[in-house]
Amino acid sequence: MNLHDLLQARERDGAPIRVGLIGAGRFGTMFLAQARTTPGIHVAAIADINLDRAHQALKLVDWPEDAVTDDLATALADGTTAVLPDASALFTDRVDVVVEATGNPIVATSHVLAAFDAGQHVIMVTVEADAVVGPALARRAADRGLVYSMAYGDQPALIMELVDWARTSGFPVVCAGKGTKYLEHYHEMNPDNVWEHWEFSKELTDSGQLNPYMHTAFRDGTKAAIEMAAVANAAGLVPSDEGLTFTPGDVEQIATICRPREVGGVLAHEGSVDVMSSVTRDGTPIPHNTQEGVFVVVKAPNDYVAGCFSEYAWHADPTSRYAALFRPYHYIGLELGVSIANAVLRGIATGAPKGFSADVVATAKKDLVAGDVLDGEGGYTVWGKLISARASVARRALPIALAHHVELRRDVAKGAVVTWDDVQLDEAAFGRVLELRRETERLLEQP
Repeated sequence: MNLHDLLQARERDGAPIRVGLIGAGRFGTMFLAQARTTPGIHVAAIADINLDRAHQALKLVDWPEDAVTDDLATALADGTTAVLPDASALFTDRVDVVVEATGNPIVATSHVLAAFDAGQHVIMVTVEADAVVGPALARRAADRGLVYSMAYGDQPALIMELVDWARTSGFPVVCAGKGTKYLEHYHEMNPDNVWEHWEFSKELTDSGQLNPYMHTAFRDGTKAAIEMAAVANAAGLVPSDEGLTFTPGDVEQIATICRPREVGGVLAHEGSVDVMSSVTRDGTPIPHNTQEGVFVVVKAPNDYVAGCFSEYAWHADPTSRYAALFRPYHYIGLELGVSIANAVLRGIATGAPKGFSADVVATAKKDLVAGDVLDGEGGYTVWGKLISARASVARRALPIALAHHVELRRDVAKGAVVTWDDVQLDEAAFGRVLELRRETERLLEQP
């Protein structure tokens, strides 16, 4: 039986999957747009500290006004949807699965732990939290027999689907990755100049609808690093300690670019992750680029398969030893039902950390001096660089997720990685994140 059949059976039985959504931003709104046309799913509640935003999200997706309440018990009894000002009421065994979509790694971690305590599965949209403490969260979920999952529709889960395809088909995974737009000066971008690097109209950027910090993180390399850390930790791949290459190329060049340097590619080694750029280094757009897509590069395990790579139009590299499978688009929150159905009906994740092999570390965007306050992802002071977990721990590098509202104790030069010793941390401000971070780092000591 496929997922749709299973969902239809839940609908017929009058026992739909009860979903609690935390965060009514873009991703959450896109999920809501599909939820009422998906059988077997009942959005029991939406929690957002901005109630107006939650109600506007429902209005935007044509949610019937008479299907909205302000009481979870009522929603669970009559199939309506409760809109709540905080998430605490969602953590009950009467809600099957929680979708964490706040975008705040500190808050998200607290929500996930509360969901586990209530016996709930979790779909983690806030990949920023997954990148810093996901391995520890996944261990805790497994210990309780719960599912902790990447969100299908976001690129990491779609990449993991390709990785699973490759390994199930008997292929060694050489590289897993995605496309984005990248130029070398993007690492210096900040919220004051971010719109110079997007193609939005001035009317839109002046409207206040767009978040300059979020869009800075999308362009300065941080978001790409966070997403690829999630993939690396889920797939057991190890990134280069030099960071992502953002090599320009089109879809036919994926296997040629994302192969080891020793055979003409850009990877430090096989079994890695990388991101390709959709523009050349001078900014010229590349036709048939990878910008919205995801890919996996595999290696022929024998000469016969290499011959197959050569004989079919699979965009193999010049040696016919490497080939790529590419998905051109991701539909973001519109696809989230795949994760929800898999978690509740099959008890499996659409990607989840299995270890700690990659980390995203705070790197100075400019010369910083003692007394400066770091402003984290998408800000003015640091961007996130992807390196191996072992290198991060050895260097005592500060994760980008913990580089928010912390003061520097000493100067850090532009381009240098910020370390734990460089900052003064108020541990209480990070809740249980530091505890989980230490658990994550201890995974390196395990065989």
